[in-house]
Amino acid sequence: MANLKKGSPAGRVQYAALPYRQSRASRTEVLLVTSRETGRWIIPKGWPIKRKAPHVAAAREAREEAGVVGRISRRPIGWFSYKKRLKRGIIVVCTVHVFALKVKRQKEHWPEKDQREGQWMSRTKAAKSVGDPMLGNLIAR
Repeated sequence: MANLKKGSPAGRVQYAALPYRQSRASRTEVLLVTSRETGRWIIPKGWPIKRKAPHVAAAREAREEAGVVGRISRRPIGWFSYKKRLKRGIIVVCTVHVFALKVKRQKEHWPEKDQREGQWMSRTKAAKSVGDPMLGNLIAR
């Protein structure tokens, strides 16, 4: 498996999905979800899963956090980093490798449906809505 950390800062690694769809007006829309703790707009992301490829882990996070399924890219479209506060109060830098997910459908029920809100937005609005500038730039591209 390729070293996904090449060219990115040191620290912990997470994998994320960037769910998108084409609107009827042929515009690309992005699905953002709220974080459970702060309610900020984010993309579905999580920790690596043993014996699962990174893109598979990212697709699983999208299914659990937003209920979306579709076709996920095997290679990341980019990355961003952020500071995460762990349960014991320790702050670590996480590098998040992002995989594009072309959404085919959204399920009626999923594990975190009652814990998060989701909203489809234009790329421009989504890029401005996320708090992280690196993630915003990735969405805008």
